[in-house]
Amino acid sequence: MTHFDDLETRSADQRASDLAQALPQQIAHAQKAQGYAAALADVDALAITSMDALAALPVLRKSDLTKAQAAQRPFGGFTVKPANGFHHIFQSPGPVYEPGGTGHDWWRMGRFLHALGLGQGDIVQNCFGYHLTPAGMIFENGARAVGAAVLPAGTGQTELQVTAARDIGCTAYAGTPDYLKIILDKADEMGVTLSFTKAAVGGGALFPSLRQEYKDRGIACLQCYATADLGNIAYESAAMEGMIIDEHVIVEIVTPGTGTPVVPGDVGEVVVTTLNPDYPLIRFATGDLSAVLPGISPCGRTNLRIKGWMGRADQTTKIKGMFVRPEQVAALVEKHDEIVKARVIAARQGEMDVMTVQIESAGGDDRAYAKSVTEVLKLKGAVEVVTPGSLPRDGLVIEDQRNYD
Repeated sequence: MTHFDDLETRSADQRASDLAQALPQQIAHAQKAQGYAAALADVDALAITSMDALAALPVLRKSDLTKAQAAQRPFGGFTVKPANGFHHIFQSPGPVYEPGGTGHDWWRMGRFLHALGLGQGDIVQNCFGYHLTPAGMIFENGARAVGAAVLPAGTGQTELQVTAARDIGCTAYAGTPDYLKIILDKADEMGVTLSFTKAAVGGGALFPSLRQEYKDRGIACLQCYATADLGNIAYESAAMEGMIIDEHVIVEIVTPGTGTPVVPGDVGEVVVTTLNPDYPLIRFATGDLSAVLPGISPCGRTNLRIKGWMGRADQTTKIKGMFVRPEQVAALVEKHDEIVKARVIAARQGEMDVMTVQIESAGGDDRAYAKSVTEVLKLKGAVEVVTPGSLPRDGLVIEDQRNYD
C-alpha cells in the first residue's frame, strides 16, 4: 500500500531540515496570540530550530488553558483567529473549549485512516460522539480526506446501528474499542450479518483479547492516539509495532511535572507541539505517559514511534472513552454533605469498561448518589456505599484495575 504522502518516508536529515524551517515560523505565529504574551515574549523565534531548542520553552498545561479560558472566553487567547473565524467550536468536560476546522485533514486523521486501508469505496460507521465534543467531527474530517463516505452514527441505539450498518453496507467502524463489540454482539442476536472489515479505534484502551476477537471476525483493527485539543498525535500501521508520530506535530517525552526530556526509552509525559497555524499549541502537556521506541517501523514510515498510551501522569483515567478526573470526584463529594470521601474504580467486565463508585457515607439516598455520579462524572456506574473509614488511605481517588498487557 502506498503511503499517505512523501512526508512519511523522509530521511532523518530531511525531517530535521524541514523542522528547522517550520518550527520558527510556528513559534513566531504563536507569539501573535495573547495567551502566549508572557511565556514567549522574550523568545527569539528564529533560534528555535530543533527539538533541543524547543525543550527550553515553558510547558503549557491543561490547567493553564482552563484558567486562561475562564478569563477570556472561549479560547483563552491561544488562537490568532477570533472565535467566529473557525468552522466549529467544541466543549469538552471541564469545560474546555476547542476550535475546529473543516479544511483538508484539519485534524490530521486521514493519515491514520489511510494506514488502515480506508479510502474510496468504503463507508465508515462513525460511532464517535457528535454532541459538543469534537471526536465525531475529527474522524469525519479524516474520512473525507481519504475519500470514504460516512454514516454519522454517534453512540447508542444499538439496534438502529446494526440495521443501518446492514442496509447501507458499512465496511468500516470508527469509535471506541469496545463499542464495536456491542454492535457485533447485537447483530448476532438479531441474526444480521455485517460487512465490517476495518476498524479505526481510539478514546480508550484496545486490549489484545479484544483486537484478537475482531481479527477472528475478519476485522482489521488499528488504533490512534488523539486528543480534543491536538487532533491526531500518533497512530498504528499494519506493522503494529508501536505508534508512529504524525508528520505535523512534534512529540517530546519529559519527566512528569517538568519540561525536561527523559532519556530515550524511559517512560515520561507526552508533550506535543502542533504545526497547525489555526491553533498553535506549543509544548502542550497531555498528562499521558509513554516512551519512545528505537528504530523505524517495518512499514517504511520513518518518523519517531512511541509505545502508545501507558497511563496518566496524574490520576485522570479514561473510562468508556471519557476522562474521569480527580477534581470531578472532589465535586461529587462536595455535592452531598454526608459523603466523607469517594473512590472511582475502573475495571473490565468481559470486553467492556465498567465503573464502580465507592462512597464513604453514614447514610444517604443511593438513587441520589447514582444521579449525582451521572451528572458530575458524565458516566453511569455502579454505586457502593461503604462505612466511613473503610476506604484505603493511599491517596488514590481513581483506581484503574484494568490489565493492559
